[in-house]
Amino acid sequence: MKIDPIAYVGAVVREVAFGERDGKPTRAVIATRGYDTDIDDLWDALTNPERIPRWFLPISGDLRLGGRYKFEGQAGGEIRRCEPPRRLAVTWEAMGSVSWVTVTLAEDGAERTRLELEHVAVVEGEFWDRYGPGAVGVGWDLALLGLALYLATPPGEAFDRAAASAWPASDDGKDFIRRSSSDWSRASIAAGTDEVAARRAAANTTAFYCGEPEPGSGG
Repeated sequence: MKIDPIAYVGAVVREVAFGERDGKPTRAVIATRGYDTDIDDLWDALTNPERIPRWFLPISGDLRLGGRYKFEGQAGGEIRRCEPPRRLAVTWEAMGSVSWVTVTLAEDGAERTRLELEHVAVVEGEFWDRYGPGAVGVGWDLALLGLALYLATPPGEAFDRAAASAWPASDDGKDFIRRSSSDWSRASIAAGTDEVAARRAAANTTAFYCGEPEPGSGG
């Protein structure tokens, strides 16, 4: 599978925001990009349980407002808002913690839709300092890439999900990860994070996603 890492990384606008929830500090990663399809088709690709596994992961559960969902081998949670075809909000429950994901869609011209994904988490422990926004940001970038490739598949052709899943381990895939991680670092710096700390966190995130030892770990 031939994918241009520079083009796909450049398709996403990345932001980091500092906030508060229930008196605790939060960090938000916000990824925005456009897709060449109408809003109803993009909404369906994001919410139809038959289509979601074609570009992301198998999903199970009660997929309606107030219901619970589970991605195979990944997070699960509760569907908090469902406003077709514009807004979906869920809890994101993984590794004993709860965070919040909101996806917002808007028309962006004829047959084009803008997607904004916001993932908010309470800052606890040293995880954010160690990995920064790229810890989840790179993962969402890869998911948004998979969605883009799926939607760009010509009619009548099957999207090769296995090849897309294997691509991050390729040289081009690792290039994409490095560029994505670096861009999340720049977004963090723009939000007020110390530059040295942000770049150190990005290096750790890159190593994690590329299956390499963290810098200075001696591994």
